[in-house]
Amino acid sequence: MRRGESKAATRGANRSSSSSSWKSRYIGYGLVLGFVLMLLYLMVKAQFSNSPNAYLGPATTSKTESIPATTYQGNQAWQEDGSRGLEEGHREEVASTHTERSTGQRQEKDDESEKQRTEKNSIEEQLGNDRSSNYWEEGRQSEKKDTIEFSEFGGGTDDFNNYLDGLKPVTVRSVPNPEDAPPCTTRLNVPAMVIELGGLTGNYWHDFTDVFVPLFIGARRFGGEVQLLVVNLLPFWVDKYRRIFSQISRHDIVDLEKDDDRGVVRCYPHVVVGYGSRKEFTIDPSLDDTGGGYTMVNFTEFLRQSYSLPRDRPIKLGTNHGARPRMMILERTNSRKLMNLPEVAAAARAAGFEVTVAGGRPTSTYDEFAREVNSYDVMVGVHGAGLTNCVFLPTGAVLLQIVPYGRLESIAQTDFGEPARDMGLRYIEYDIAADESSLMDVFGKDHPMIKDPVAVHLSGWGNVAEWYLGKQDVRVNIERFRPFLTQALEHLQ
Repeated sequence: MRRGESKAATRGANRSSSSSSWKSRYIGYGLVLGFVLMLLYLMVKAQFSNSPNAYLGPATTSKTESIPATTYQGNQAWQEDGSRGLEEGHREEVASTHTERSTGQRQEKDDESEKQRTEKNSIEEQLGNDRSSNYWEEGRQSEKKDTIEFSEFGGGTDDFNNYLDGLKPVTVRSVPNPEDAPPCTTRLNVPAMVIELGGLTGNYWHDFTDVFVPLFIGARRFGGEVQLLVVNLLPFWVDKYRRIFSQISRHDIVDLEKDDDRGVVRCYPHVVVGYGSRKEFTIDPSLDDTGGGYTMVNFTEFLRQSYSLPRDRPIKLGTNHGARPRMMILERTNSRKLMNLPEVAAAARAAGFEVTVAGGRPTSTYDEFAREVNSYDVMVGVHGAGLTNCVFLPTGAVLLQIVPYGRLESIAQTDFGEPARDMGLRYIEYDIAADESSLMDVFGKDHPMIKDPVAVHLSGWGNVAEWYLGKQDVRVNIERFRPFLTQALEHLQ
């Protein structure tokens, strides 16, 4: 072979090798891309197949949605395509409701035992003892430990699943014409709103953040001319809050599941299915798609109207010489107890407050307790559902939240700090130090539970709930606490 031919052959071989390498790389890229796309497809498919509302028929709802021309009967709700709701037009539309059964055989409720359980929980939670089986089991006596087992996934997922287990979906389906929907058996010429009382309803804080705040946002615009269609209705629970419900609606509350059993088809000019708040225990007017523009100040004014509460402002010390502002300290008897409560009360009295400790089983009714709370200028309590009672304080009063150890400040701010400010309250936060926590005696200063709360949070919600919330009590350092009492007084000047 000649030299030129040898070089040409070599160049040809190099080009062939380069082309082969180029093709191999792209084939490899294609295989990787195909694998990623297949993985994403399987993930999305699993997400929708596990969702009870993955398919709701031709029409579905999310957020707050107005449903025109809807008929609820049996397992379905039919919606007439193209029709307009009450806000857009006033022609008559068909509407009724239905709830689906949970997968498997439906468990019948034992009303009496459920009533006793809920009443017991509501009394305890009303004063701050919000330890519910929905969150964690009753804590056992803790012994000092050198190690702690961290759950890989924690308890948060289980808690969320338990929450979903108590909810029943409402199905919405479209029909091309009103004639295709079942005929009406009853008719009312006011809007209707479907609400859900399942999930964590019965926990005092969740009663407000999951039911009353969103219900206020969604239904207040109707000025009482709306009928509530309730899923998971518990009459004794509704009776406890009858004053709130009577201000929301002038019409009888409908038990949707009894309608379902009897085959009732209710007709309304306008139906709202799916209402909700966009923040926990508060209202962000910029996120309110109803157009009401309501705030938490409006919500607390609504509650004062509902319960005929006399005070809309706290004491003003500058104009009430010699007067002592009134302070309510909420006593907890399960987790997050204030171990030196008498010393805290004594320090508050020495600072100039008239102090009342609210604890044990109240002898007053809920209505009377709301009126009692309204008579105070300052509320003090360890983080828990009992602080929900701040909704009855007069605007401008003071809420002092004691936050247990364990990097719980963000939770405390979300649950009560931001809502309190949005209500127009003066908010003060006292964060418990490690040496003020009972967990120091259980684990010692070198244990991750004390030394590295961030690691505990990363280990899963189960450990946070069990130890920082479920098995911790606090002993306030009185000298460190005094400036916070002074700050509360200054807010009332």
